[in-house]
Amino acid sequence: MWPWRSCSARSSPPEFGILNAFASWLGLDPVEWVTDPWGIKIAISVMIIWRWVGYNAIIFLAGLQAIPQEVYEAARIDGAGTVQTFFRVTLPLLRPVLLFSVVMSAINGLQIFAEAQVLVGERGGPQDAGMTMVLYFYNQAFLENDFGYGAAIAWGIFVIVLLFAIINWRLINRPERAEVKA
Repeated sequence: MWPWRSCSARSSPPEFGILNAFASWLGLDPVEWVTDPWGIKIAISVMIIWRWVGYNAIIFLAGLQAIPQEVYEAARIDGAGTVQTFFRVTLPLLRPVLLFSVVMSAINGLQIFAEAQVLVGERGGPQDAGMTMVLYFYNQAFLENDFGYGAAIAWGIFVIVLLFAIINWRLINRPERAEVKA
């Protein structure tokens, strides 16, 4: 009998699932994904990674395809090896793509809501392990009916996202560009 088919959806134990079935076949203990605080954090992290890896891969693929082959040929003629070509040609030409990807990932990471709400409910799960900033805002504004505090949380989230975007912009943006303009 298949372990993931043995229980109905309503009475399934917290360590139920295909990954735990494979773990039990390997002799490992099952992970309580939705009742253990670390299990919740790992599950939400894996969902977020799964959600954004493909998007960022397509963005980087487009950035790599936009780099002209003549630049690589010139680097080869000048005697650059593979590592030098990556660090001195590819990476500098991918800076705008890297900046976009890092800023968008930081903004989207700070606005996680659906994954935590679907996995652990509106209260954040045991020990608030799945509580995110936006889920906390939702709880305060719409479940506790404290709209003023909820609005303050939303403005706080906006300021934090703006600060992260500015910090990422400054870290990724090259200082040489500022010197050339001056």
